[in-house]
Amino acid sequence: MFRILKVKKSLFLLLFLCMAIGMNAQLLSQKKIFTRMDSLRGSLREERNCFDVTFYNLSIDFDTLNKTIKGRNAIYFNATSHSNKMQIDLTENLSIDQIFYRNRPLNFTREFNAVFISLPEPLIIHQKDSLVISYHGKPQIAKRAPWDGGFIWKHDINNNLWLAVACEGLGASAWWPCKDHLSDEPDSMQITCIIPQQLEAICNGNWRGEKLMYGGKKAVTWFVSYPINLYNVTFNIGNYIHWNDTLKYSDGDILQLDYYVLAHNKVKAEKQFEQVKPMLLCYEKYLGKYPFMKDGYALVETPYLGMEHQGAIAYGNKFKTGYDGRDYSRIGLDFDYIIIHETGHEWWGNSVSCADIGDMWIHEGFCTYTEAIYVECMFGKQKALEYINAKKSTIGNKSPMQGPYGVNEEGDGDMYNKGMLMLNSLRTVVNNDSLWWNTIYKMANQAFKFKTTNAEEVIRFFEMSTAMPLRPFFQQYLNYPEIPILNYTLNKKGRKSYVLEYRWISTVPNFEMPVIVNVGPNSIRFKGTTQTQTQTLKLKKGEKVSVNEDLTYFKAIRLD
Repeated sequence: MFRILKVKKSLFLLLFLCMAIGMNAQLLSQKKIFTRMDSLRGSLREERNCFDVTFYNLSIDFDTLNKTIKGRNAIYFNATSHSNKMQIDLTENLSIDQIFYRNRPLNFTREFNAVFISLPEPLIIHQKDSLVISYHGKPQIAKRAPWDGGFIWKHDINNNLWLAVACEGLGASAWWPCKDHLSDEPDSMQITCIIPQQLEAICNGNWRGEKLMYGGKKAVTWFVSYPINLYNVTFNIGNYIHWNDTLKYSDGDILQLDYYVLAHNKVKAEKQFEQVKPMLLCYEKYLGKYPFMKDGYALVETPYLGMEHQGAIAYGNKFKTGYDGRDYSRIGLDFDYIIIHETGHEWWGNSVSCADIGDMWIHEGFCTYTEAIYVECMFGKQKALEYINAKKSTIGNKSPMQGPYGVNEEGDGDMYNKGMLMLNSLRTVVNNDSLWWNTIYKMANQAFKFKTTNAEEVIRFFEMSTAMPLRPFFQQYLNYPEIPILNYTLNKKGRKSYVLEYRWISTVPNFEMPVIVNVGPNSIRFKGTTQTQTQTLKLKKGEKVSVNEDLTYFKAIRLD
């Protein structure tokens, strides 16, 4: 993805390069050096801050023989400053043909994947405006979707074309021109796919119609009526069949459910998708109703494993349980991981969205915790604890979950399972399930619904909702790779007593988290700080004592 800079082996030039990079980039754990290209993609400067996108009208004509596209995107925006220069993003392998503004062509220049547009006069603040970009080219083909991103060109078992896209991380600008920064979601969007007449195109939102075109093609149009983050904009083209259902909520609201699969998989899909309604009712209980009621809920079979495409969730789990048939739960639970996880993203990532990819933990940590919410709803709290703790061995604790801002860089992949364990620990810290679930509900359904946010706002929200000083807790888990260590000694004193001495070892000063001790069948909760504390434990005959490691996430080291 990144352009490699070639420099002469000269000390002077090397020093100059380091200085230039330092002005335009950041260091992560003193390991990765970010480039000018990273900053252009990830940062918000005047050329991006000068406009707020309200609507995209995207139309793409697919040349399925040559695996190329040509498209047109009308960008509607509100001006926010008097700039006469704008930045739009489109990867270098795609060529811009023209940019029109107020019925006249504009000059533009490229720097890596950033396109700088020169306006004939400065923008007028608060004025509604638009420009139209036409382009063409051969989009990047994904080598291993959805992880590396790009187009997926395949054929089904009947040799029908099966085409899709996945671009999280890579970015929407890998296949259409846009303001490719998570902070700016359009209020709504229209997507038109021009495809062979014998195929179907499934996109986000609601189907608006189709019309016959030249050369045996048709134009299929979809409309998204909510804000949408751009990596969630999608298309799926293939020999799809469709059926629908409805879910009735307790207040009488009706949610439309739509399913799109390849024709030969309909019977298997109907059985597998029976998991959808119970799951959505579980999520309603804890998170509120499905966020995008007007656009409906859809699962779309895809030639890759899955993605959280808003209102058109990519499903490629081959109608198996777990993760491609493997027991992802690690405790023998029999559910389809892709349905449960990717649907969770409709709340976390699609409705509640981070404003910088450095805060992708908000999407993935909360969504992975939502898997535990589903397990608790369906199988009980104890089973949910088993599910959460079974993921500890998958966590590396090598780098922070939160990434650096302004350079289009995610935090560590630990954000999934470590994020879930962090939130389970926070539930223990709060120690009031009524308050905890009310806080989660308010975050998903009120405070941040249809909004972009960041770590600072999330921390302040939790502190205000719980009336607790939680910043050191969040900082320890988000900003440092190390988890807290509990150093303790446990010494017998007399026949029926033990003396417990303990303290937290943390990177963040003033870190606090309760210490839970199992004494026989009971659990005792003690305040835990970075200062050594002593507790005397009384045991009945036959009882044993141990530190509980299931309710919070830490490393216990017994020193005696």
